[in-house]
This record gives sequence, C-alpha cells and structure tokens, in this order.
Amino acid sequence: MMKRLSFRLLIAAAVLVVGFSQLAIAQKPDNKQRVRTVSIPISIYTESELEQGQADELLQVDRLWVKENNVDKEILSIRSRNDVPLSLAVLIQDDLTSDFNLQLKDLAKFIVGLPRGSRVMVAYLRGGSLDLRQRFTEDLVKASKSFRIVFSDPSTAPRSPYDGVSDTLDRFEALPAGRRAILLISNGLDLSNGISNSSPSSSQSLQSAIVKAQRRSVAVFSIFAATTTGNPAGSVALSNGQGSLSVLADETGGRTFGSGSFTPINFQPFLKQLNVLIGRQFLLSYLTTNMKRGYYKVEVKSTNPEVKIEHPRGYYYR
Repeated sequence: MMKRLSFRLLIAAAVLVVGFSQLAIAQKPDNKQRVRTVSIPISIYTESELEQGQADELLQVDRLWVKENNVDKEILSIRSRNDVPLSLAVLIQDDLTSDFNLQLKDLAKFIVGLPRGSRVMVAYLRGGSLDLRQRFTEDLVKASKSFRIVFSDPSTAPRSPYDGVSDTLDRFEALPAGRRAILLISNGLDLSNGISNSSPSSSQSLQSAIVKAQRRSVAVFSIFAATTTGNPAGSVALSNGQGSLSVLADETGGRTFGSGSFTPINFQPFLKQLNVLIGRQFLLSYLTTNMKRGYYKVEVKSTNPEVKIEHPRGYYYR
C-alpha cells in the first residue's frame, strides 16, 4: 500500500506546500516488533525542470512509496524546506586552476539566493587539513563573502578530497536534524594510495565518506574542476576522478556536474540545476523493523513516470 502525495510549488512566495490525499500507508508493524525511524534526503523533480533550471508551479507526484531491502515501508512524513531548513557545506579544492576564480561571483550569488533560514559553511580542501573560511551560519551574506581565490599551487593539493568531505560530515552532527547537503568542487581524484588505487572501488577514503554521508543523511553534490597538476596518468586519472564524484553523488542522493576534462567556463547552468534539486529536496522519514547491524538498500519511487527522485542508494545501521 502507498501514500498519495501532491506537491505544489508557489514560486512567487518561495513556499513549498505539501498536500495529502487518499492516505494509504504500507501496513504498520506489529506492536510487538521493535521499530526505528530512518530519515533520508530526497530530491523530487522532472527532467524539464532541470533542463530549464527552474521549478514548475505544479508537480504532481501521484503515489509515492519507499522500500528497504525490497520490502515496503511505512512513510511517516515528508518535510519540506518550510519545516526543515537546509544546511549546506561548500567545499573547494585549493589546487584548482585559476580559471575557477572566475566563478566566485556566481557562487556568492547562489549562496545569497538560498531560502531564508538556510545554514551555510565554506571551506577549502588543502594538504592534510580543512581551511575553514566560514562555520555554519544563517547569515548568507556573510557566508557569500567568505569565498577567496584558490591558491592554484600543487603543493596545496589534498591527498584525497574525500578526507575533507569526511571531516565536514562530522560538523553536521552539531546541527539540528534537517535537510543536509554538501557542494564539492574538485577533480575527485584520491591519490592517497597512488594512481593505481584511485578508482572508485579502490579508494578507501571515498568509501569512508560515502558511509559517513549515508549515516548522517547528507546528499553530496559536486562540480568537476581541473587542478594545476592536470591528470598525472591521463585518461585513467580523469576517469577515476570523475567516476569517484559520480559514485559519491549516486550513493548519497546528490548529483555531479561537469564539462569534460576542464573547469567549466560558466557555473551558472549547474548552479541553476542545483537550485532546483535542493529547492525540491525533502526529508523523508519512514519506519523499519530491521534492527540488525549492516547495510540496507533503499528505493523511493513515484507512480508518475515523469517524476525523477534522487535519493541515497542505501545506508549503514550502527
């Protein structure tokens, strides 16, 4: 059984209203069973909205259902940005080429344009540390002014950008529960164990970041950008870096953007699409009776074939 939902976006007022009709929920667990609540970020949109970089006034979701390990689960709530404000961390790799600096103005404009109540953090990934420019703050103007030009120096390159992602994920723990996301601007290449171990399946740093993001319900979005060192192993490094960014996004409910092997000359199209995805991001909570430690696969779908849903592919319990 399923829950029927309709989503209406009032663009002028920038308010998202969730309406419920014909409530039909998956069968509730037996009272004697132990249950727990799982909350995951989901983005609901259509391809046309993403192409246009703007959400339509009305989105008909029809029936929405969630499965865990292929078993229907009871949906408790779907909370919008009115109920749970967004917490967004922007992470920038410090050895990107200087071309990236041309995008700072658009990034600042994107931050200022986030919904009121959003919290933003800004940091740069360099060496073995995180250069924190702005802690999480609701002062969006202040956050937008914390960007600086990248050093564009190979000596500032992190061993792995995913170490910084993991560090940042820990900082979400001090925040109230809600919608959470990271925007990572990086070449995605983990060289901590050499180029031969930099593939998505070989990168321990990447896998650790994925597990931590799933546990903390953080969707990771990314924009591929080139670094000053280029690609030390040519197409292999490029494929491994971009592949790692894609895996991170797919596993956490985010999306990755890019323009081939170079830093995009214009971030605006990507930021417009990102604005749709986080504007249509919800926090979905459901009940599960799975109490054993381990990995659980998650699937969220709508009966409307035009509706697309980005969500974590699963999560680790305990």
